[in-house]
Amino acid sequence: MNQDASLINCGLGKVGTVLDINQIKEVLPHRYPFLLLDRVVEVEEAVSLRAIKNVTANEPFFEGHFEHKPVFPGVLMIECIAQASAVLASLMLGARADSKNLYLFAGVDKARFKRIVEPGDQMDITAELIGRKKGLWRCRGRICVNGEMACSCEVLFTHREIR
Repeated sequence: MNQDASLINCGLGKVGTVLDINQIKEVLPHRYPFLLLDRVVEVEEAVSLRAIKNVTANEPFFEGHFEHKPVFPGVLMIECIAQASAVLASLMLGARADSKNLYLFAGVDKARFKRIVEPGDQMDITAELIGRKKGLWRCRGRICVNGEMACSCEVLFTHREIR
């Protein structure tokens, strides 16, 4: 798929639960308030994943970002893409969340923010594997709200065993 087409395509398609929040917690070590995915709705094995984040007014960061107009922070949108990418990697590796494994950021490229995300929005998060080399994973991600692009980027990360 053409890179630009992939980043622009925010089609809503069919939505069903592939992984619920409890199943996500089995593969990601993140917990509240930093677990940012509510459910995984679509997986194309070893290729891509779609997840949902429901944005609510009681998110802890909205108190200070911003008092007069709550805006979902851009860095947390990138984190949503990273978490979706980590779930995709976990499913490929058969990895489980435990005290012996971590996902660590190695880089973020091509980050763009196109739309404000605010309470009441539902983020449709897509992660697509574009490369894997020597323990480093590269995924292209996007977040859409109501079919409109909110954020896109590429994330580079590693899955490491804690020693």
